[in-house]
Amino acid sequence: METLTILRTGPLGVNTYILPLAGNAVCIVDPAACALSGDETEITGWLAEHKKEPRAIVLTHGHFDHILGLGVLKRAYPSCPIAIHKADAPSLGGSSPSSQIESLRLMGLEAVADALRDMPPPDLTFSGGETLGEVIPCEKEDVRASLLQWKVLHTPGHTPGSICLYSAERHELISGDTIFYRSSGRTDLPGGDERTMLSTLASIKKTIPPETLVYPGHEYCGFPIRENY
Repeated sequence: METLTILRTGPLGVNTYILPLAGNAVCIVDPAACALSGDETEITGWLAEHKKEPRAIVLTHGHFDHILGLGVLKRAYPSCPIAIHKADAPSLGGSSPSSQIESLRLMGLEAVADALRDMPPPDLTFSGGETLGEVIPCEKEDVRASLLQWKVLHTPGHTPGSICLYSAERHELISGDTIFYRSSGRTDLPGGDERTMLSTLASIKKTIPPETLVYPGHEYCGFPIRENY
């Protein structure tokens, strides 16, 4: 089984994941490499070096630090669709700067709003409960089979449209900013909700096997989820 590739990108060190599919096809999760952090070729360079073809860009949520690399990727791969949960879709496109300005102010990062002005809109949206293969169009059966292994879990709390990606076959959970090592995502930014987060975490504990390896949006990754219980 081909392993996930982890690239730490963007001004806040996002864990960008390259999910191996079939052949040279991959899916990119949370691209943050951009001019603002001086690493705008980090993802495109890796793809070119390894001769990989991105079939989709999936966002675990819409916060600015997880989406800053969208423009670079969309210019390099214009036919590659961007997918996000429908509740976080307003974080993209022309409304991105205005939808994120309050969060940026709270973090003292108002200057980042300029980098969001040309943010591409989403091409696809999730509701939660479906698989990547049911949402992302793909003519190649082997690639579609790989996409079908990843289920989209709607995990609100950090944002209304936060998702996790879960593969029972791979025993992996890409958790975005919902779960960190022995911690969980902050809920004090606009759209965050502590009670909702607690409900989400209880649901994950009930449904995700304890040996599953967790790959969060920042910092340490690849730990068994049982270490968070």
